[in-house]
Amino acid sequence: MANNKQRYIWRDISLFDGLKTLPKPMAVITQGERVVTMTPMDGFDESQADGCHDMGRGGVMTPGLVDCHTHLVFGGARADEFEARLEGASYEEIARRGGGILSTVYATREASEQTLFNAALPRLKALVEDGVTTVEIKSGYGLDVANELKMLRVARRLGEALPVRVLTTLLGAHALPPEYENDSDGYIDLVCNEMIPAAAAEGLADAVDVFCEKIAFSVAQCERVFKAAQAHGLPIKAHAEQLSNLGGAAMAARHGALSADHIEYLDDAGIAAMREAGSVAVILPGAFHTLRETQQPPIAGLREAGVPMAVATDANPGSSPLFMPTLMLNLACTLFRMTPQEALAGMTANGAAALGLKGQGQLHEGAVADLCVWGIETPAELAYAVQPGRLRQRVYQGELTHGR
Repeated sequence: MANNKQRYIWRDISLFDGLKTLPKPMAVITQGERVVTMTPMDGFDESQADGCHDMGRGGVMTPGLVDCHTHLVFGGARADEFEARLEGASYEEIARRGGGILSTVYATREASEQTLFNAALPRLKALVEDGVTTVEIKSGYGLDVANELKMLRVARRLGEALPVRVLTTLLGAHALPPEYENDSDGYIDLVCNEMIPAAAAEGLADAVDVFCEKIAFSVAQCERVFKAAQAHGLPIKAHAEQLSNLGGAAMAARHGALSADHIEYLDDAGIAAMREAGSVAVILPGAFHTLRETQQPPIAGLREAGVPMAVATDANPGSSPLFMPTLMLNLACTLFRMTPQEALAGMTANGAAALGLKGQGQLHEGAVADLCVWGIETPAELAYAVQPGRLRQRVYQGELTHGR
């Protein structure tokens, strides 16, 4: 934690507060873990800077980026599937012949906790070095009680190893494990009656997720998981409408889900249900890009309905082996026609809301001092160019972790 007497000041800085760009150059002061002053430069009293460390002038300040959907902990790699897709195989075809998620399950089960930690740490470092201060990490490659808990323990350790806020999500209902072939209801029993209670008892999960899809679990099965999660006081999320429209997002919204993610096939009824529930639509352009999908999420419909849109990497070994959050800003704009402001809000305020952290991912007086300063002139440049090295300074809970 930051020393409560530590004060930093930035002058003449352009500021994106998490939802919009402020019109005037600003002076920003942090003290300890909080932002204490945000004032237009034309009204700034220099006496307020007494005792502050001068962090320079110019550039763009944003909240620290929030990556609200990742699968960073996994064993093995799936470059062979990348080649297979280039040769014409679909994601669904690969999954049905034992590849996809299950190939990662075998590798993850064989790996020790330390091996998984050592492999995941560089992935998390890549996110941190690209401006992330909050990240969600899912399980979902263990598919039994012991290995799902192993993955969640690794995720917790990652949050202790680096200056980043890690939230964990139990994704036991990610795929059907081989030992439950032809018994998906039996596996859902395991998730509901053993896996969720064990994760809750050990305090390893901050939320519970499901994969509601033809190659995964039905709407009714996912609803059972949600009820079990809520019985243990855990918020819920859903992978939904990625490959088809099963109505999973609408069902998740009816249960008060924090978010529905992917949602390429989301229909008007799903949009209305999400609007009514206040669920966040998490847009994952990395998977769309990697899988060379053609069905785009209904961005215009979500925008018109006022459903908040988050953007995340979906960093994983198969469908989105991409570990650069700022690249997602560009892809959200170029692939889906989101505006740069929408994309950046998606990786700040709306990304935080998708994790149940409403009010975070924003900059205002009194906010937690999680912030980034970028060597650019306007916030839109973060989405316009794919260019490493623009992060000038990164502050996490008031502590300078990158730059000077």
